[in-house]
Amino acid sequence: MNDTPSPWLSFTFSRGNPAGPDQANYPALLRAVAESIEELGDIQVTDLVLHNEITADGDWPSITVYYAPRNDMD
Repeated sequence: MNDTPSPWLSFTFSRGNPAGPDQANYPALLRAVAESIEELGDIQVTDLVLHNEITADGDWPSITVYYAPRNDMD
C-alpha cells in the first residue's frame, strides 16, 4: 500500500465587485467569476467559496475559486 499522496498543483483567484453602490450585485459577481474561469481555459474547478465582508456601504461579497489544470488531475 502506498501511503504517499499523489502531488498535484492547485491554484486560486478571488473576484469581487468594485466598491460602491453595486458592490453587492451578486449576478454581476457570478458573471465576472464565470468569465474568469472561461479565460483560464481547460481547468478543473475544485472549490468555490463565497465570502461576505460587511462595510460601511453594506455587504461586499467576493468569491474565491480553487482550480487545477486538467492535465494535473489525471
